[in-house]
Amino acid sequence: MNALHTTSITSLPLLSKGKVRDVYEIGSDRLLMITTDRLSAFDVILPQPIPEKGIILNQMANFWFDRLAHVVPNHLTGIDPVTVVKPEEADQVRGRAVVAKRLKPILVEAVVRGYLAGSGWKDYQETGSVCGVALAPGLQNAQKLDKPIFTPAAKSAMGEHDENISFEEVVGRIGAPLANQIRDVSIRLYEEASRYAASRGIIIADTKFEFGLDQNNQLVLMDEILTADSSRFWPAETYQVGTNPPSYDKQFVRDWLESVRIDGKPWSKAPPAPDLPAEVIAKTAEKYREALVRLTQAA
Repeated sequence: MNALHTTSITSLPLLSKGKVRDVYEIGSDRLLMITTDRLSAFDVILPQPIPEKGIILNQMANFWFDRLAHVVPNHLTGIDPVTVVKPEEADQVRGRAVVAKRLKPILVEAVVRGYLAGSGWKDYQETGSVCGVALAPGLQNAQKLDKPIFTPAAKSAMGEHDENISFEEVVGRIGAPLANQIRDVSIRLYEEASRYAASRGIIIADTKFEFGLDQNNQLVLMDEILTADSSRFWPAETYQVGTNPPSYDKQFVRDWLESVRIDGKPWSKAPPAPDLPAEVIAKTAEKYREALVRLTQAA
């Protein structure tokens, strides 16, 4: 199957090209959001796309939007994306796009962590905290936390790293009522999703959410949720405290990038990213497919 790296829709105005999504305007109140097969790691777009990745991510996000709609409204309109583009452009949107409400974005990434992993583990080793949230001493890599923690980040410009910020900084940026609502809703989303995923044999170690405000200033969940790009998924049967569990998400690619050497030196995590070997592309595609099937099949 051919991979879609970049879209070329001419029937609608292009609004933005993100790390993964190309977004087009539909009038003043709706957006066409297309999930490409691009892959980003460490906030850098990798040279090679992952075949079918965008379709899998779109299906996974829509599954969660439907399952968690009782917690908070989301941006989906239910309009078939094929109906808003030219017939010859349908293949670029079929299965991998949504028509979404246009919202006022809140420039805070709502990160929830239920386990000590990745950059959180590194931060804890150095400071005893994760993004400023103090944790008990003596915790191990991949250990489950007593309760999920909210560790927000400020959204960055394209190509730059998101910046971890304190909850107090979030309050300063958007006010206490909205900050508290985002924190509470994010933790509830994480907890409900984690319980369901556990019933499917998957641990959600951490995840991130994005929100916007509608025309009535009501909080609305947007972008993507609980996908293998925005979350760290571990198979429960191989999970073991003190190790880096094998992952269903792009951690497989992150680990490869951490290990690669360019002229004898580690990759700087700045563009350009190194080319992905064919076996890494194939294994990554397999991981994405496996996570989707496991979460949604016969659900």
